[in-house]
Amino acid sequence: MSSTHLESLNRDGFVLVPSILTPEQITTLRNASAEVIDFARSGNWPFVRTLPKQFPPWTVAPGANPAEGGIWGVQFLMHPNLPNSKTFISNYFSTPIVSVVKELLECEDEDLVMELFNLLIRPDRDFELRWHRDDIPATATAEEELERLRQPAWSAQWNLALYEDDSLIVVPASHKRARTQVERDADPFEKGIPGEIRVQMKPGDAVFYNNNILHRGAYLSSKERMTLHGSIGHRGGSRLRARNVLQHGIGEWVQDIDLSGLEGKEKERAVAMRKLLMKLGAEHTDVGFSLED
Repeated sequence: MSSTHLESLNRDGFVLVPSILTPEQITTLRNASAEVIDFARSGNWPFVRTLPKQFPPWTVAPGANPAEGGIWGVQFLMHPNLPNSKTFISNYFSTPIVSVVKELLECEDEDLVMELFNLLIRPDRDFELRWHRDDIPATATAEEELERLRQPAWSAQWNLALYEDDSLIVVPASHKRARTQVERDADPFEKGIPGEIRVQMKPGDAVFYNNNILHRGAYLSSKERMTLHGSIGHRGGSRLRARNVLQHGIGEWVQDIDLSGLEGKEKERAVAMRKLLMKLGAEHTDVGFSLED
């Protein structure tokens, strides 16, 4: 593995890892994702990212069709009740993914904590996310931003594209500094922020990024999108990661995920990662939410 992955992440706030999937794996995951998307768009899955809401919680009224107003993501790919969850579990805990995570977090298997795995999809209508950092509110002062940015990330977050995807827009190196006055004064959906770039991914490529880099998303209803969105944490993250992860509701079912499709080292590692997440949930029961719409 290239040692430049960590160097790129530290310098730019993101690193593109090309061809992390084989062509056969892309086909398998596309087929599994297409079935899950049809299932969710038909109103059969309550855990979806509903339009036009940007951040959790995505609540659905009792008895309502979760997809009635349109969706842009499917949550909880490892949930035992979701079709094809074993296919997604196999990818999440796979050695190619975990090896990059361990390099970026500079840790070993015993430090890893299971976190989130979701599917970002073609929205039912064009949709954009505002400029944000995942765990620092826009109201933060420069001092508050810097205080948080100086802390270790304690997680590796990634987007893994099954189709071409250029919807992630980032300001490189913004994870190392407070926002400039131009960035603070900009419209939340400002186009052309100084230094912004679109991350270009081909099918099978993954981008790992610091979730507190200044970033946003722009999604077209006319362009197919199946992008696996995951994160793995470090046990040193404690309450900091608890809010980022448990705000999504994963603690309610994590003990029931089916790891029987894994074997050997990957299964042993997955069992330990799940155990650490359950411990995190037991220790932090009231975590709140990171951002508000």
